[in-house]
Amino acid sequence: MKTREELQAIRERAKAALAVRGSEGGIRVVIAMGTCGIAAGARETLSALIEELAQRGISDVTVSQTGCKGLCDKEPVVEVHLPSGQVITYGGVTPPVMRRIVAEQIVNGQIASQYVIGTETEAC
Repeated sequence: MKTREELQAIRERAKAALAVRGSEGGIRVVIAMGTCGIAAGARETLSALIEELAQRGISDVTVSQTGCKGLCDKEPVVEVHLPSGQVITYGGVTPPVMRRIVAEQIVNGQIASQYVIGTETEAC
């Protein structure tokens, strides 16, 4: 970093990444970040999610983390909470799979069924 403009560009990218993690309403994506999830690549999956949302200009998705979901053999585990109350749980979510989930589920509203390990409806 040699100029003030480079510093400003870095700052703007960081602010955009933080905005994706803290938006309200709409779809909520939760990544299990327990020890087994991290060992299986959950950090890379989280990074891929944030990068893909930023690249597509999607800002109405809340991204958060949780601890262990008890599904060690299915890690990395990602839950997509829809505004309707439906929760889709995906397993084996590598960065390429996360990008596919963004394209199919978040952008096009279609469940990426080959990675689904469970579905449920949240109580109000």
